[in-house]
Amino acid sequence: MTLMQRERSGAPAPAGAADAGAVVAAPSAPNRLRRALAISEAGVLVSLAGLVLVFYLLEPAFLSGTNIRSMLTAISFVGIIAVGQTLLLVAGEFDLSVGSVAGLSAIVSAWLMAKGHLPVPLGILGGLVTGALVGLVNGVLVVGVGIPAFIATLGMLYAARGFTYVITNGYPIYPLPKVIGNIGSSEVLFGLGWSFVILVVLAIVGDLVLRRTTIGRNLFATGGNEEVARLVGIDTRRYKVVCFMIVGALSAVAGMLVLADGASGTPSIGTGWELTVIAGVVIGGVSLFGGVGTVAAGIIGMLLLQVVQSGLVVVGVNPNWQTVAVGLIMVLAVGVDIARRRVSLTGGARKRRAPAETAPATEGA
Repeated sequence: MTLMQRERSGAPAPAGAADAGAVVAAPSAPNRLRRALAISEAGVLVSLAGLVLVFYLLEPAFLSGTNIRSMLTAISFVGIIAVGQTLLLVAGEFDLSVGSVAGLSAIVSAWLMAKGHLPVPLGILGGLVTGALVGLVNGVLVVGVGIPAFIATLGMLYAARGFTYVITNGYPIYPLPKVIGNIGSSEVLFGLGWSFVILVVLAIVGDLVLRRTTIGRNLFATGGNEEVARLVGIDTRRYKVVCFMIVGALSAVAGMLVLADGASGTPSIGTGWELTVIAGVVIGGVSLFGGVGTVAAGIIGMLLLQVVQSGLVVVGVNPNWQTVAVGLIMVLAVGVDIARRRVSLTGGARKRRAPAETAPATEGA
């Protein structure tokens, strides 16, 4: 009786067979390297380390304490949004309105405190509610009405930015309560402010939820194959709407942190964040097609994007080339994602065909 026949019949395999199988299954060094690189964070970490080394060799000041703190501070605002955007992308949707929502939420919060004379906690709550409500509207439009996410969130991008200028007439809102400026100027960890601390906390929580909980598995199932997920009892519509609300609320958090950092509500808060966030998480390996990615990978991708932008400035390259570099890197990242999906689908098809092709020969053995 062959090993395959023993497995089918449930008969125990000879003692030597298990040992032989263990020897065959032992991964070689190239296989171990391949498995390590298959981890979603490994490839982007290698790329990040390579870029840091290149920029350091070109200009040692790149790794100065001042520049490192500057880079970490810069990604902390958009990184907070990237946590929510990663969850939404894994669920199979995306949000282009995050920058405008951040600006609108910050302006609403500033207006409530400066013009409405509300206490600081209520002003902050008003900004959070604004972001979550806009996220809810996005979710209803996309999931409930069926408008494609690109159109619905692009429309919200313009609407939210328009409301921002309607409220402010193009002028900053100030003065804000002194405590807001104190929050923005605080140095909490290694000379970094509250924005970085909040990013670290949110990234850890978001990554654990996505990797270790039923909610995370349901999000992967929703983005991987929504129809199958629905058939097994997952409320995919609710998951997507909640993810839109989380993105809106986190956009509000980021916007209000910028508000505190500048101690005034400027209408330009959040401008250009939309594509920066999506580019960063996609560079980190989060798929635009849903069902693939981790929060850790998304944050590393954001950091890689910031390293490229800061590195080009430090080595003296014309700042206008930053946008070119970001665009090229994003196209490359999406191309790699598409290639990975094709390889995965091809491999899956081969595995499905293999038993049918080998079964007759096995039975006849």
